[in-house]
Amino acid sequence: MNVNVTTTTVDQTVRRAAVLGSPIKNSLSPVLHGAAYQALDLHSWHFDKIECDEPGLPLLVDGMGPEWAGLSLTMPLKRVALTVADEVSPLARAVGAANTLVFPAAGPAGGRQAHNTDVAGMVGALQEAGLTRIEQAVILGAGGTAQSALAAVRELGHESPIVLVRNLARTGELRETAERLQMRPTISDGLLTEPLPAADLVISTLPGGAADPLSSTRWRPGSTVLDVVYAPWPTPFARSALAAGCPVVSGLTVLLYQAAAQVELMTGQTGPVEAMRTALVAAVAARQG
Repeated sequence: MNVNVTTTTVDQTVRRAAVLGSPIKNSLSPVLHGAAYQALDLHSWHFDKIECDEPGLPLLVDGMGPEWAGLSLTMPLKRVALTVADEVSPLARAVGAANTLVFPAAGPAGGRQAHNTDVAGMVGALQEAGLTRIEQAVILGAGGTAQSALAAVRELGHESPIVLVRNLARTGELRETAERLQMRPTISDGLLTEPLPAADLVISTLPGGAADPLSSTRWRPGSTVLDVVYAPWPTPFARSALAAGCPVVSGLTVLLYQAAAQVELMTGQTGPVEAMRTALVAAVAARQG
């Protein structure tokens, strides 16, 4: 961890934020937040990347000065974030994970607030795709992202999704999240062994390549499909849904909307989605080129 988070003399006009995780070098968060600061004329705001593992988070946060406004957290920090916060939002507590720490004007010592904007990212991306009604939703996977997907489905008005997993023995935290959210999911170990049920919404929270065997799915054209993987895009899973005429949402759009929500939490101003989107598309194109 090479970033110095403390300073001897603090310029009170400077505000800092950063994305933390391990590994962190490929994070697109600096692109998104930097574009937001520029669009909002927040010229004294700066956004960094900091390599940080779970044991390092409490020490790092404790060493931050009053110039720090907040942190965006990626894996593996989303659960440990709850333990370093003074206040946890009801949504983050229900999901069991936080991807955002917000510090008030007094800095980290003034009270650390933990939030989850992953849910807002999914909801925003799905609403942008035109999803307005859910009679049946299907979630693929049982990890932390699936927990956020449960909450997103609930935010969209559906409380009894089908969750397909590979190993029922590893669904304990998912079931606890469902209980806190007062949801009634049907959890089955039929992932990759049974056809996908007909649904208005299918969310794959599986890691890259894991959903490839499902690319032979016979899609219902009205199904909205969200694949949280965004590189390379489209995935075989997403490509099969696109070929069937389904509205398909990339994890990149989720990333955009969750970052916009973080910007609002940290700065108090509405995240400029279109300016952030333009910067994100350009950054992804540059990497692919």
